Amino acid sequence: MQKKLSKIMLVALAIFVIGATIPFNASAASLETTGAVKNEYTYEEAVFLSGQPVIFKGTSRDIKITQKESKGKLTETYNMKLTGSNGETLTRNIAYESDVVDYAVLGQKTSNGEVNKYTEKVTIGGVTYTLVDYQFSQGTVTDNRAASDYYSGNIISRKTYSYETGRGRDAVQNTITVETDSRHAGYENFWGATETQITESVYAYSDGRTSHVKNRLSTSKSRILNYEENLGSLGSFEGGYAVVSEKDVISEYTYDLASGQKGTLDLDTEYMPTIERLIIPKFRDLNNHYAKESIEKLYSLGIYSDSSNFFSPNTPMKRIDFTAAIGKAVDLRVFEEEKKSRKTPAKSVFLDLKRSVKDYGYIESALNKGIIKGVSADYFMPDAAITRAQAATIFVRALGLENRAPDPGYLTSFVDDSQIPNYARDGVYIASELGLIIGDTTGRFNPNKQLSRADASIMLERFLKYLEDDLKQNYRDDILFFN
Repeated sequence: MQKKLSKIMLVALAIFVIGATIPFNASAASLETTGAVKNEYTYEEAVFLSGQPVIFKGTSRDIKITQKESKGKLTETYNMKLTGSNGETLTRNIAYESDVVDYAVLGQKTSNGEVNKYTEKVTIGGVTYTLVDYQFSQGTVTDNRAASDYYSGNIISRKTYSYETGRGRDAVQNTITVETDSRHAGYENFWGATETQITESVYAYSDGRTSHVKNRLSTSKSRILNYEENLGSLGSFEGGYAVVSEKDVISEYTYDLASGQKGTLDLDTEYMPTIERLIIPKFRDLNNHYAKESIEKLYSLGIYSDSSNFFSPNTPMKRIDFTAAIGKAVDLRVFEEEKKSRKTPAKSVFLDLKRSVKDYGYIESALNKGIIKGVSADYFMPDAAITRAQAATIFVRALGLENRAPDPGYLTSFVDDSQIPNYARDGVYIASELGLIIGDTTGRFNPNKQLSRADASIMLERFLKYLEDDLKQNYRDDILFFN
């Protein structure tokens, strides 16, 4: 399990299907609790009805899974025919329906639903297990923050199967009731997504025996930035960056069965990685500069859009440039769509910021999403240098974590704690705890110090690393190892 958890991983939240319709993210969670793993072509799950683990498999020809959202209703359907290695068969048809409620003022969504249809028949060793009753309920809440959506939910279900043992006059009708309690948590942002699900099931047989099965399932996606050297030594550039997108699913079953069998069973699968080459940075004033790699990464990703060959790394970072960079970093596509689709109001959101300014759309979006505030209600001071305290506050607001600070009266770990402005205290504390900011060698944070374009770039790269790596660590490894 440890080896599997250390891999670089990606999306299995997106459901593999032929002709699937993927809705808006009311809940990225899968409604099934079987512990199945899947990629573009294959599907696997373990079944324990017979008192021993049986692995069923299928391909995209045998599976159809769809999601559809319409008028506040989220419908998910499964139709599958699976086989085991010894001729076992499984057929299943499911239709779930959830009511999705958007609390736009709070930036949250809830999804609560029930099953409309569930039929299943499993044949193992000549015995057929037929589902005769299925009860199901699920609820998920999603908190939509600027940089990342976070969600958490629960599923409870009860399945009752009927099966026959013996033949002729010795035939006996039996039942198995499977009670399932499942919890899931996850996040989704532009740089990755992870969902982890812990499911515990108790199998109660009509003859009094019981089986216990626990499944730990995690699906994840990542976008990794790699430097690729130019194979031609006489080319106009030495190399450039490429984004490699990867996906995987891991599943572990721990079982104690009525037959006396105990053990663990691991399943995992990966999606085919994809690669995307990025534009090549050609700044002439970064040779041997300590922030060169960070600056070039941000430029390649489109977070910086400087047209000059000179980046001026040691000059102050303007408030407007830092805000635009954050907007692009958390999700360039969303912000761009907002800029193009919204009707232009007659008045700018700040008196000192013209709507014709290149990055005005990012400032307006960041203000509306609660990422930034002006220096007053009417003024933004776009060309003023951003300070370290302001940057820390913006990072934490973008993550939606500003309310996670301790009760008022706490102290940060910095020697110059008393110099931290009151508005920035929560942001500095949380950003420090997350490793987004650090102090100098004397233990001082220097909250009012202006950020250079170089130092701001290092901070922004660290922010992206948090979205790419730290959240995945928390929502995969930490949950799996402690549950």
